[in-house]
Amino acid sequence: MHPAIEVDRLSKNVADGSAPSGRLAILEQIDFTVQAGTTLAIVGASGSGKSTLLGLLAGLDTPSSGAVRLGGTDIFALDEDGRAALRKARLGFVFQSFQLLGHLNALENVMLPLELRGDGKAREKALHMLDRVGLAARLKHYPKFLSGGEQQRVALARAFVTEPPLLFADEPTGSLDAVTGEAVIGLMFELNQAHRSTLVLVTHDTSIAARCQRTITIAAGRLLSDSASAASR
Repeated sequence: MHPAIEVDRLSKNVADGSAPSGRLAILEQIDFTVQAGTTLAIVGASGSGKSTLLGLLAGLDTPSSGAVRLGGTDIFALDEDGRAALRKARLGFVFQSFQLLGHLNALENVMLPLELRGDGKAREKALHMLDRVGLAARLKHYPKFLSGGEQQRVALARAFVTEPPLLFADEPTGSLDAVTGEAVIGLMFELNQAHRSTLVLVTHDTSIAARCQRTITIAAGRLLSDSASAASR
């Protein structure tokens, strides 16, 4: 059985006229493997490359060199349509800025990934998931009428409703106050445990990272450390 994620000598460079080589290294020779069901935190200072790494793992960006394999599939051997199909089939994604569609209400936002799959039970599943995140009374509300915490709970419902084997989260509490953020992160871990998905979480918050089984630290585009967290001991 293949690991959930395999990262092999992954590098990302961008043009930069101020650099001596004319290129700026965002990530350099990153290697790690994640087994299915693992909760992994990626931590590092602002600008360290951790969000770039998450985008590459999801196939939302392309590397300068190296490979990412999800469930044994080399995602950069696929074209963009192939990567989009893989994301639709295997990934849930939670963004710091929620990324809800403003012209759709909460129910419609959660139904959307199911409808894109042609799921005949999209409404039923979306209703159940919104109830799970405590928003059964807010189904018809559009994002602009929801608080930040409510928007992020809609985003969690949307990410989990397709029961993806992989869930990626990029600073999911970064736009929330401390109390709301703690409630949202607790809900995310609760849902993840219930669905037994592999969770990869980018965060600057060490207390959130400590709730994961494993922590990878990125510094200046390089993998600085890779260690088991207290959650796995």
